[in-house]
Amino acid sequence: MIKSIIPPSYGLTIRLLLIVLLLGGCKLAGIKYSSTGASISPEVKTFSVDYFPNKALLVYPPLSDEFTQKLKDYLTSNTNLTEMTDNNGDIRFEGQIVGYSQKPVDIQRDEVAANNRLTIEIRVKYTNTKDDKYDFDSRFSHFKDYSIEADFTSEEGTYVNEIMEKIIEDIYNKALVNW
Repeated sequence: MIKSIIPPSYGLTIRLLLIVLLLGGCKLAGIKYSSTGASISPEVKTFSVDYFPNKALLVYPPLSDEFTQKLKDYLTSNTNLTEMTDNNGDIRFEGQIVGYSQKPVDIQRDEVAANNRLTIEIRVKYTNTKDDKYDFDSRFSHFKDYSIEADFTSEEGTYVNEIMEKIIEDIYNKALVNW
């Protein structure tokens, strides 16, 4: 058995020192990292989120307003960017809701569905005016399965919020985490 020549108490210290040096090197390279994992150039000072109109065939009326506001709130609370502009921010989010659908899933032997699936799809165009290599125009989609016994009308808002949270996290990760 090989024994380490470094006492166990120093192992943690050395790992922490390596992390500090690594992050310090990133700062010298001109990249800011937040505790949420975002890597935003120091040149980026503002962001804007345009209104996301609902172009889906099936429409949940509050979805456009709620999604737009939740994306703004998420960016404000998860980045160091404090200045939001109406349009033309250094980083910009625009797009539209392109899908809102329900379908039966988990079909049983008697050809009856055990669950239904609510799916939301949102097209997002992201523009980084300081570094266009991060620009994208992509679709983001998530779903929520729920029992056929559930009262969809009373639970729809809850399901929509769960799906929106996942989509917004995916958008944030693709735009700002850059892993």
